[in-house]
Amino acid sequence: MNTLVKGKGQTALITGASTGIGLELAECFAKDGYDLILAARSEGALTALAERLSRTYGITATAIAVDLGAPGGGAVLAEAVAARGLSVDVLVNNAGFGIAGAFEARDAQGQLGMIDLNNRTLVELTHLYWPRMVQNRRGGVLNVASTGAFQPGPFMAVYCATKAFVLSFSEALWREGLPHGVAVTCLCPGLTESQFHLRAGTGSTKLRSFAKAMSARAVAEQGYAAFTRNQRMIVTGAANKAMVGLIPFTPRRAVLALAAYILKPA
Repeated sequence: MNTLVKGKGQTALITGASTGIGLELAECFAKDGYDLILAARSEGALTALAERLSRTYGITATAIAVDLGAPGGGAVLAEAVAARGLSVDVLVNNAGFGIAGAFEARDAQGQLGMIDLNNRTLVELTHLYWPRMVQNRRGGVLNVASTGAFQPGPFMAVYCATKAFVLSFSEALWREGLPHGVAVTCLCPGLTESQFHLRAGTGSTKLRSFAKAMSARAVAEQGYAAFTRNQRMIVTGAANKAMVGLIPFTPRRAVLALAAYILKPA
């Protein structure tokens, strides 16, 4: 099986690449010689990143500003990629967001927006690029989920549900890809130093006092290393691994009570 140790001659498309884990994943792929297509909404940050990575690693990096949360956003991105004469060997589905708070206190647009970006666009892009990977018998998909994928999250109910979908989808696709030499990895980080929590509004919860945040770089490096060996799923950080490992052996009511305690806004 092609384990994708080096990326020379291949192109990786990374969504949500302008900051945080996405930016650091772009750095990991660039170091291994992949050409890059960087997608996010912030054109200025993307362009600056593309220029820096091209200059530093001698690769070709293309920035494409697009709103992937809009209906059909994945197809719009794919059309922009094709219009530039580019092809995609590896897809990194990193774009996503969360919203903290009681379900009834948050508007429907935000809740549905999480499903649109975290799930619909991820599936849309994967469906667009998967057939070529299977045909070429190389490449793969790296999906970014969360430790929230392993249990329901009261006060982040929709977000955790979207990440459970990503994990389930990724594991199934990993098995489908095995006979074709196509790698699939689901990266499940816990608390990470990034802009995610500013948008999610988790600053008023006990999350930060309950767990130590990992750097986005450490998370990305562990996720990338897992992808190069076609590891089905990786939970980053020893404490996170221990927590996830205990969940199946803990009464469900206790799991839900602890999650509610951590995630309930003050």
